[in-house]
Amino acid sequence: MRPLQISADTAQKLAKSLNVPIEQIMHMPQHILLAKLAEFQKDEKKDE
Repeated sequence: MRPLQISADTAQKLAKSLNVPIEQIMHMPQHILLAKLAEFQKDEKKDE
């Protein structure tokens, strides 16, 4: 599996917001990352 094609800055921001190590972000399958981002965004909207 290839690492995600994202910049290092983006990977750092994702790792911080999702509370996971940056290495895990870079090797996470894209569909799982998108699901985690959707879940994170849903939680953010609940808090507003």
